[in-house]
Amino acid sequence: MKKTFSAVTILVAMVVTTLCFSACGKQQFHIVGEVSHAKDSVLYFEHNGLDGISTIDSVKLDDSGNFSFSGDRVDNPEFYRLRINGQIINIAIDSTETVDVKATYPAMAVNYDVKGSYENEKIKELALKQIKLQNDLQQLAGSALTGDSLQASADRMLNNYKRDVELNYIFKEPMKAYAYFALFQYITVNGVSRMIFDPSIDPKDVKVFGAVATSWDTYYPNSERGKNLHNIAIRGMNNERIVANQNKAIMVDSSKVSTTGVLEIALNDRNGHLRRLTDLKGKVVMLDFHVFGVGAESTKRIMALRELYNKYHDKGFEIYQISYDTNQHFWLQQTESLPWISVWDPQRVESSVLKLYNVQNIPTYFLIDKNNVLQKRDVQVDNLEAEIQKLL
Repeated sequence: MKKTFSAVTILVAMVVTTLCFSACGKQQFHIVGEVSHAKDSVLYFEHNGLDGISTIDSVKLDDSGNFSFSGDRVDNPEFYRLRINGQIINIAIDSTETVDVKATYPAMAVNYDVKGSYENEKIKELALKQIKLQNDLQQLAGSALTGDSLQASADRMLNNYKRDVELNYIFKEPMKAYAYFALFQYITVNGVSRMIFDPSIDPKDVKVFGAVATSWDTYYPNSERGKNLHNIAIRGMNNERIVANQNKAIMVDSSKVSTTGVLEIALNDRNGHLRRLTDLKGKVVMLDFHVFGVGAESTKRIMALRELYNKYHDKGFEIYQISYDTNQHFWLQQTESLPWISVWDPQRVESSVLKLYNVQNIPTYFLIDKNNVLQKRDVQVDNLEAEIQKLL
């Protein structure tokens, strides 16, 4: 007998197929694994967002301890956690990866292994370091030390931790999720929790937040977490009580800083005029870090920049060039005929600007669009002229 299909049947089949493609084809990340010795415990999968912790899913574990959670693909690093009671494993996700976690309860916060993610291996290292610091501080509080001696020992312990994390994690790869994670670690002292890196308490921490914020501007432009980093750095700058040097070289005014844009730079040009980076809004800007005292290499680079400047300046292109030469008089001589904005940083290698923008080598540059939003740094640019043309 010959089968026939009605138009309604065909339409239903088409709708089901369409729904399947839209749902089944969605890209997702996965967190899988097992927690041993946790039968009948509830394992929570939570999102650690800017607005706080929210539960995404949960599962009651059986004898095997196996679990599997998933979520929609993210465009920039996001942070999640696995939790049973007060035992927490932090997880970073930045794409459609699969992270495999093997843990042992009841101390799964320290007894776990993670595979399939370099970022999460680093986060585990940081988490274990934080736990050790907390334990060391608690032991110190129970020691025979009192008063100023106790405080000095605690400060020394905390500062050593911060130096280690700054050099080996945050400044090493500030664009990574684990560097962001490191910024928000905390300790509890006398029942009061405080951030280890806190620009509102320690002005030096502004540079740490600024380094990560600048890198996230470059790699994850317009992300909410990047904006949040800028806000924290700016609040820290407002609280900073640093006396300006003889030229009042580094001046940070939060009213001039867009939280979605660049961190302000204000330095004097060769005529003694204060030149602010954010005053160039409406132009495409190359923020250039340069040393003139390297001979032929500098000359060749300046000639290439002059060619770009002459070609695109009338179309809205500007160069804001910071010199890190040790001799101010030499810099004045070298910049006498340059047509773009040239300023000198008297703080040189100790400059706050270098730390805020996480400049590890000179020369280097950043490209900033007409809205004062940092778009790319030199390592991300294959064709400089083409990138300038796209932004104009």
